[in-house]
Amino acid sequence: MSQFKHIFASIAFLLLISTGYSQSIWGVFGENDDLVQFSGVVVTGDSLKPIPYTNIRVEGSRYGTTSNYDGFFSFVASRGSRILFTAVGYQDSYYDIPDTLSQNRYSLFQMMETDTILLTVTVIYPWPTVEDLEFAIVNHRVPENDYDRAMKNLALEEMKERAQNLDFDGAMNYRYDMSEVVRKSYYNGQYMPVQILNPFAWAKFIEAWKDGKFKKKD
Repeated sequence: MSQFKHIFASIAFLLLISTGYSQSIWGVFGENDDLVQFSGVVVTGDSLKPIPYTNIRVEGSRYGTTSNYDGFFSFVASRGSRILFTAVGYQDSYYDIPDTLSQNRYSLFQMMETDTILLTVTVIYPWPTVEDLEFAIVNHRVPENDYDRAMKNLALEEMKERAQNLDFDGAMNYRYDMSEVVRKSYYNGQYMPVQILNPFAWAKFIEAWKDGKFKKKD
């Protein structure tokens, strides 16, 4: 209901504007019986909603105007002229101004139908040729899944190697230093055990010596 009120208000506004505007136009063009103040509102054909910024011009010429946000337009044309209406998303429509008008102003509601734009199917390939696609398939290495990567990262030998080559950070140095302080405090007031007489320590030393861990590294 509010939509029809909006349309009726546009009609009243159209008539008021066309009356005053036509008087000023006659001063520019002079007295000419062929000229008519052509005004109206461009709406959709299915819901009667205004179509803003519609291009309106006299066919075969550059003379015309553009509808405002509410679909309203008004300009001077000649009787019998064919008016072309164009808008993005709508089919072009035409209207012939009657050449038998008895008054010098004319109003209408121009309906336009929506236009369905169909685009051709475009297939985009990541390779320029079929040969490049075949080469990529043949030489493609299947990526590891999350489980395989986790098992590889958690491999014991790899973790040992990483631990041996990993430098201490500030937190690790602090914990090591505190553990040494605690170990010395445990033997406070007495002699600490001498590892040179520990058979287990000698066993680890001999095993490391056999493994070549004391060899000079390049």
